[in-house]
Amino acid sequence: MNAAEREEKRQKKLAAEYARLDSLLSYEQENASYGLICGVDEVGRGPLAGPVVAGAVILSSDIHSLLYLNDSKKLSEKRREELYDRIRECAVAWAVASADEKRIDEINILQADYEAMTAAVEALERKPGLLLLDAVHVPQLEQYSQVSIIKGDAKSASIAAASIMAKVTRDRYMTEAAKQYPEYGFDRNKGYGTAEHIAALKKYGPCPLHRRSFIGKILGETNT
Repeated sequence: MNAAEREEKRQKKLAAEYARLDSLLSYEQENASYGLICGVDEVGRGPLAGPVVAGAVILSSDIHSLLYLNDSKKLSEKRREELYDRIRECAVAWAVASADEKRIDEINILQADYEAMTAAVEALERKPGLLLLDAVHVPQLEQYSQVSIIKGDAKSASIAAASIMAKVTRDRYMTEAAKQYPEYGFDRNKGYGTAEHIAALKKYGPCPLHRRSFIGKILGETNT
């Protein structure tokens, strides 16, 4: 393949990526009459340790600078980090918020999710006219119009961006936590119940970051 052919191939791939990005704006475009539209998503519902983190992002209509934007779970760590920085630079507004393990134990994970998402939206510098959410409706945000989209983090650019902001924030937090609690491998498992993590939990017991309401059965506790 000569240089001209390589360039033609590159341009075709770029055009296909631009077309994919444009397709991710369908929900935003359908609801353009609401004005500013905010994507909201959370990460960390399933881990045994650490917080749940929510992101809220208002994107501009020009997202071609966010090449390869997608559901955070479908991206490599390197790609997520790159997009995190780009979203911070080009978003109309963005915010992240969290509910820690103690709060999760106190009010349950679903309510903690709602609390984190509410805090993220309320922290935005610009107030949206509509929220796009990934398969949930948040009672605490009834003052906003809400659209719940099944698998929204793969279908809406705004929700995908929110998932990336939340995921990178939480992963960085758990990586730092590994320095204080190295025996649990938080830098590798991010608090999820991997075989390594469960083995360490049984050997060392829980640390302050563990969700007691999640680990009772693992530790053989009858009352958590």
